[in-house]
Amino acid sequence: MTGAPANPYSEAGVDTAAGDRAVELMKAAVARTHGSEVLGGVGGFAGLFDVSALLGYTRPLLATSTDGVGTKIAIAQALDKHDTIGQDLVGMVVDDIVVVGAKPLFMTDYIACGRVVPERIATIVGGIARACAETGTALVGGETAEHPGVMQPDDYDLAGAAVGAVEADAVLGPERVQHGDVVVAIASSGLHSNGFSLVRSILAKHGVGYTDRSDELGGVVGEVLLEPTRLYTAPLVRLLDELPGAVHALSHVTGGGIAANLARVLPVGSWVELDRSTWSPQPVFRVLAEWGGVALAETEGTWNLGVGMIAIVAPDAASSVTHALTASGLPAWVAGRVTVGARDLDGFEQGAKGVDGGAVKLVGAFAD
Repeated sequence: MTGAPANPYSEAGVDTAAGDRAVELMKAAVARTHGSEVLGGVGGFAGLFDVSALLGYTRPLLATSTDGVGTKIAIAQALDKHDTIGQDLVGMVVDDIVVVGAKPLFMTDYIACGRVVPERIATIVGGIARACAETGTALVGGETAEHPGVMQPDDYDLAGAAVGAVEADAVLGPERVQHGDVVVAIASSGLHSNGFSLVRSILAKHGVGYTDRSDELGGVVGEVLLEPTRLYTAPLVRLLDELPGAVHALSHVTGGGIAANLARVLPVGSWVELDRSTWSPQPVFRVLAEWGGVALAETEGTWNLGVGMIAIVAPDAASSVTHALTASGLPAWVAGRVTVGARDLDGFEQGAKGVDGGAVKLVGAFAD
């Protein structure tokens, strides 16, 4: 008798059995994100989500966002530590949804890898699922694709997309922002998931490895750098419900830094001077800038420097907003005000990412 026939797909480097094993390992974590709105289980061709709740809306709008985690993933791979990178993905995707005032509904993910290691994939998805649960987002589907010959065996990349809903008359944005509005900065947890190409370049030039211990950073370099992205969605959704009309716009500080992202949600003809003295960037930013031989101000277009989200609020609501956010675990403070009117805008950031918005400039020196 001859043995079982060879599997040409397996011989080509694709292990479908490993993929099935990964799905089995992740099923429980994914299921914990499902409420009664999710129909079916894991493994279908498409995720189903019951949106009949939107019948209660007057004019429901769907909000959608997609993103990845950038080259931060290289550090997770170097340390073989994959339990937090999923939270980074959710932060980058779902926290964009809440910026327009939308409540997230569901998310899908995509993982491409050189070789499916079931336990690794399950760990990554487990992190995605935990963060989805924290943000009130159902993880309704995903895909793991094995790319032998294109990616190295232990390489992977991940991306995701999410959908949320908001009443048309509750959409946040530049149209609501007025002269005199207060700019509230909300603290980041660290680097989040932007600017890691610069981080990796600095480490390489400074001769620092991810597994090295740094007294300046307060731990193993790679572990400090893998501090997961702070999740803002749930506290912000509660804030919007509890203080209706208080928040006029939100800005998620991702690629491009503070000024560029804030400028995107300001109306044309408005400007903001953000006072650096109102906060102190975390040590990770200061140490990396020192190692790179650059001033902190030179990294403002790359890193968030301690501000991960910004709220533009009505003047009489500023105190209530900062108190509510801080009480919910998101340290927040007043960092500036919106002015509508002509002035010399030399040195201001304007027109970021194709948006004809307002103008923003960081002024003063950071607090010690």
